[in-house]
Amino acid sequence: MKNTAWLTVARREIITKLTDRAFIIGTLSLIGILAAVLGIQAFMANKATEYAVVTSSSAAHQMAEQVKTVTEADDDKTKVALSEVPDDGGATKAVRDGDADVWLHEVDGGWVLTGDSEVSGDLTTAATTAIRDATLKTNAAEAGTSAEALQRGSDVSTALLDGDADRAGVAQVVGFALAMLFYLASFTFGLALANSVVEEKASRIVEIITTKISVRELLAGKVMGNLALALAQMALFVAVGLIGLTLTDYDRFVPAISGAVGWFTVFFVVGFGLLACLWAVAGALASRTEDVQSTSAPLTMLTMAVFFAALLVDGTAKSVLSFVPPFSAVLMPIRVLEGSAPWWQALVALAILLVAAGLTVVVAARLYQRSLLQTQGRLSLRQAWSTPT
Repeated sequence: MKNTAWLTVARREIITKLTDRAFIIGTLSLIGILAAVLGIQAFMANKATEYAVVTSSSAAHQMAEQVKTVTEADDDKTKVALSEVPDDGGATKAVRDGDADVWLHEVDGGWVLTGDSEVSGDLTTAATTAIRDATLKTNAAEAGTSAEALQRGSDVSTALLDGDADRAGVAQVVGFALAMLFYLASFTFGLALANSVVEEKASRIVEIITTKISVRELLAGKVMGNLALALAQMALFVAVGLIGLTLTDYDRFVPAISGAVGWFTVFFVVGFGLLACLWAVAGALASRTEDVQSTSAPLTMLTMAVFFAALLVDGTAKSVLSFVPPFSAVLMPIRVLEGSAPWWQALVALAILLVAAGLTVVVAARLYQRSLLQTQGRLSLRQAWSTPT
């Protein structure tokens, strides 16, 4: 029994949280919000767009056919519906009545897209390309050459020094999400852990508990129970996010994001374990629930610093902090996602985080053990460290 006492404590922490109505409602609400946001994104990404183009001459209708071909080739979710009326007056009426989005007609050797109050930029771009190519072929034939010959050497391609811009954008959004998950888990579960410790201490229940199990086992059980809950909650959020992402235009990034999430999970477990030990110490240093705000203030600042570092730090500072615990718990997975950190750097950062977590456990266990049964008032770190067991 004694070797598994910490499991009993962990089980109690989990059951207590899972029967907490506020915790369940909060978790389901966040999942609902995330699902709604991703659902809207997926709906907009898959929503078909249709443009109605009216013409009033056979030449314009032939040109509109070219516009239709180019527009629908560029985007399979965009459709162009063509109609033809006998005269310009009929075309103008169709646009004013909303039966057509634009009227394509020729004016002074050029082409005009006439809309009621606006003309779609996407349709304008496609029409410009189609009309330019068609006109170029006609003019080239009249000059006794070909459009291909006239365009030879004019191809333009693009290259990026800093990688894929779409991937960078996705990495920024996912990085923010990972940082937010770490912040919410560390703060929410950490504060709950600290309050749980001080409540047991204030009610003297802890004095009964420690007659059956050691203080170290009590600490281990509380940390592991909250870690399991935080990890399960994070897994739910990540699963909803990845499923939602597959329904958007960014589904091609899911494999890369999944790899980064794997790294984040490992870093999350170690980083949260490190902070959870310190939150438990913050609770043990207090004698009343009101004292937790004071004893946990440094941890609150540290947790916020990790979150804002993930959002604001860049360049060399970001690279350096990605090796510094507990900042590495968030920054290194983000760098992996961005493609700026090779696997060996992630392993080095993880090794450093593990060493830091091990040292923290040793220090936290001493502070926790020496302050948990002290009820004469709030203790400072120096007092807790020097208090005899």
